[in-house]
Amino acid sequence: MIALLQLLLALGYAVLAHLASAWQHDGCALAALGLLIAMLLVEPLLHRRPWAFAALPLAAWGAWALYAAGHVALPLLLVPVVFVLAIAWIFARTLRPGTEPLITRIVAGIEGGAVQDIAPELRRYTRTLTAAWAAVLVAMAAANLLLALLASPGGLLESLGIASPWPITREQWSWFANVLNYGVIGGFFAVEFMVRKRRFPGRYHSFADFLRKLAGLGPVFWRDLLR
Repeated sequence: MIALLQLLLALGYAVLAHLASAWQHDGCALAALGLLIAMLLVEPLLHRRPWAFAALPLAAWGAWALYAAGHVALPLLLVPVVFVLAIAWIFARTLRPGTEPLITRIVAGIEGGAVQDIAPELRRYTRTLTAAWAAVLVAMAAANLLLALLASPGGLLESLGIASPWPITREQWSWFANVLNYGVIGGFFAVEFMVRKRRFPGRYHSFADFLRKLAGLGPVFWRDLLR
């Protein structure tokens, strides 16, 4: 239930963040920032974490202060960078010595066995794939940051008093950061599935079957995996 609520808040944020950039509308930017705060704090609030109740008014005050100062849209430029880098770190940290790669653990969960039971070729593939996901996400974050720097008016460079050498509109930035990002992730996911299905046939009936197996792992598995 909490995950669904967070997903709805994330979708609402993406829509409002894009509208804020396309319309240059500070009200939409403030609303987007509010949904972002809610998305980040809804779980600890529902679990009655004291720090979350302290953080909520502080975050709300910070958002309003940015709005009053005319800078409420600035944090929205950095959200895609931070968000994508955070996901990249989730993948990359599992490549350290002594840890099992993220996708190797997911495959083990789907197949209902231990990591050690996975065929060596598949283990090598899933390790390489984990590294590939980390690299793709880091590249996306770098592209998001570059476009945020170049955006005009109100991009990161302009906020520092530096003219953008190759200005792009805020709407163009938003189409990439708030819309195309998800297309890149979805496209990579779909293409990789086709490659995996060809290299390791007989494991999934279809892409929908693969998604059902991922969903069937359950919230406890995903919570433990992402710790």
